[in-house]
Amino acid sequence: MAGRFAAAGVHRRTLVERLKLLHQQQILGFDQQSWSGLTDDERKRIAGGTIAVSSIALVGGNTGIGLETFLLVQLALRGGRLSEVLNLDTAMMWAMVVAIVGGTLLNLVFGLIIMRGHLNWFLSGAQPEPGRAEAIQGIPRRQVIGTMAAWTIALGIYGVTAIILGRGAIEFVVVTGAFSLAAVASACLTYIFAERAVRPLAVMAMREQNSLRAWSGVRKRMLAVWLVSSAVPMVGLLAINAGRYTGLLPAATGTVDWVAVVVALIGLAAGARVVVLVGAALAEPLDDLAAAMNDVEQGDLSTRVAVYDNSELGVLQNGFNQMVDGLAERERMRDLFARHVGSTVAEHALARGDEMSGATTPSVGVLFVDIAGSTTMSAHLDPEAVAGLLNRFFTIVAEVVDEHDGFINKFEGDAALAVFGAPVALDAAAAAALRASRELADRLREELPIKWGIGVSHGTVFAGDIGAQTRYEYTVIGDPVNESARLSELAKDARVPVVASGDAVDAAGDEADHWAYRGAFHLRGRVEATQLYLPVTVAMEMTDNRATVPTVADVVRGLARLPFQRVARRR
Repeated sequence: MAGRFAAAGVHRRTLVERLKLLHQQQILGFDQQSWSGLTDDERKRIAGGTIAVSSIALVGGNTGIGLETFLLVQLALRGGRLSEVLNLDTAMMWAMVVAIVGGTLLNLVFGLIIMRGHLNWFLSGAQPEPGRAEAIQGIPRRQVIGTMAAWTIALGIYGVTAIILGRGAIEFVVVTGAFSLAAVASACLTYIFAERAVRPLAVMAMREQNSLRAWSGVRKRMLAVWLVSSAVPMVGLLAINAGRYTGLLPAATGTVDWVAVVVALIGLAAGARVVVLVGAALAEPLDDLAAAMNDVEQGDLSTRVAVYDNSELGVLQNGFNQMVDGLAERERMRDLFARHVGSTVAEHALARGDEMSGATTPSVGVLFVDIAGSTTMSAHLDPEAVAGLLNRFFTIVAEVVDEHDGFINKFEGDAALAVFGAPVALDAAAAAALRASRELADRLREELPIKWGIGVSHGTVFAGDIGAQTRYEYTVIGDPVNESARLSELAKDARVPVVASGDAVDAAGDEADHWAYRGAFHLRGRVEATQLYLPVTVAMEMTDNRATVPTVADVVRGLARLPFQRVARRR
């Protein structure tokens, strides 16, 4: 006897393990988005797994419960005498075998018929029509009805076989009670197994739904646990004692009532079985969610979970996907916002909220770069070619400015204004702006067939939001901004890549060693003359590659030939 129960336990464990493996192969290998791109072979494989899960559950569950039912009937009819259990009543045994086998086959047929139409839809790859998801979610309930019908027919088969073999009415009443309890236990297991089997169909049917409501609550699964582990064994014990009291069953003999012992063992085994199944049904979607949440925490906002549960867990799965959709949309908007105003300004804006802010910043490096001859270029080139050239130009500017911890305050036609030291303060804003200007000049000369002028200035500006409360932008305002624009225009007129102000070089520290003084000039609108500096390498090129830096007289003579009456444009 103990060996039979041990074998039944091994069978149950093997069944649960196989079903768990099938679940992993069917569900965990796909996320919610990849289901729509399944190939025909993948659909066939998943559909085959669904049929396998259903077949294993229906045949295995009914067989195990049928064996337990037969043993209990044997014990009940023999007064609980364990020594006589193996003395089989051949006629009754064959009647029960025929009934259980017939009922099991019918249960399998009913289950497959219930899923046939949905499997064909799954294999077709068609979009779910209205009502498809609800119909698939109702499969477990319909399979419960099929299981109850199969056990009812099995009881009829037993009755006919018993009449043919000349068995008595008492045995039929006992078997009727046993089959009734077995039908309830089998229906509960069928419900749990069916929910697992139809998960691939549920994923396909619910993948387009934006909202989901629970059709089968977790409480129903816990009710199945109670029925299998408590209600059925306890009702069985009460029925056996009632039968003994009325004389329908022989009284227990011996010091141990083995009927009660076997019912308790079956109740423990069945309870463990259903708890494992329900626990897996609850844990697997939660494990999926935990893994997906970890992916989101690592920054992967493309992850989604497959929505296949029709309980509150399914609502949670769907809600998680909607939450990640919202996070991805918010991240996309944040990225677009950063692309429009710069990442540093975007972070600054998100941190301070919707209030306008601004302050005077005493140490800011300003870089202004402008393309020379852009009007002529636009007149002679295709507009798409001009746009492509400008995009490449601005890409280089943005990359260089980012490398030196500045931010692009704005793109303006064929020019760009970069600021170093606002909104994020820099210890050496002037040096950063000067280094960026030299690197920018080198890259533009190497990568683009255009002429340009770069002006670098340094000083105090107002850095903050300008505009109305309902529409404003972050910008910088002050004399260094105007000065850098005029220096850029001067660089274009003098046909040199970069011109920096004396204030910028004076505040640059060691970076000043890379700059050569070229004289002073009165920019329009300024009382004092602006000291002009060029990169040392550029200054040496202007003196026909001589090994010495040009003198102030050389600078003045060179600048005197330039049309300085045409000063840099105002910003």
